[in-house]
Amino acid sequence: MQTNIIWTGRLYHSMENCILTKTGTGSEIISTIIGDYANQIYKIDYRICANLKWETTFVNIRTQFDNLVNAMTLEKKDGKWSLNGEPKAELGNVPDIDISLTPSTNTLAINRLQLKDGDRQVIEVLYFDIFEKQIKLVKQVYGRLTRNQYVYENYDGSFKAELIIDEQGLVVDYPELFEMTTKRESSYSQYEHLLQQRY
Repeated sequence: MQTNIIWTGRLYHSMENCILTKTGTGSEIISTIIGDYANQIYKIDYRICANLKWETTFVNIRTQFDNLVNAMTLEKKDGKWSLNGEPKAELGNVPDIDISLTPSTNTLAINRLQLKDGDRQVIEVLYFDIFEKQIKLVKQVYGRLTRNQYVYENYDGSFKAELIIDEQGLVVDYPELFEMTTKRESSYSQYEHLLQQRY
């Protein structure tokens, strides 16, 4: 089965169409974001693959700011990350990623952690700062208040937000940043040809 989501980006003046597919080996996210921010029209296409434990194993991101296009691929093999085919030992064996312009990557961490009410956990993630064109290791904090309420924090205390999620761990409301405006379930066969064509 697939879930098709549209998120509106409040801060980044964006619209995202995201398709989450559950497969026999894990989950796949394919998405497109378009927006206008900081005097730039931008488009982001990304694909993420995660295993059955919701640990990220593959990320491809293509960014376009006005007419400037860049792409990168991050892949994990034997517990080690490579960037565009080059080993990156400094990235360690981190299982989580965070892409700055989407709430979809919060779903990966939430589903992987499987926290119980009142639990709080510090994690290390690969953070993709799209506007700064950087990948860096950062610490983040997730806390579960109830089944559909989580607190997200930057480890340094510079940011904190209470997220509302649905039964799939998808963000419904991320105050000041993102809001889910549409969600539809569909059969895998309906979109299978699109996945094969795009990547």
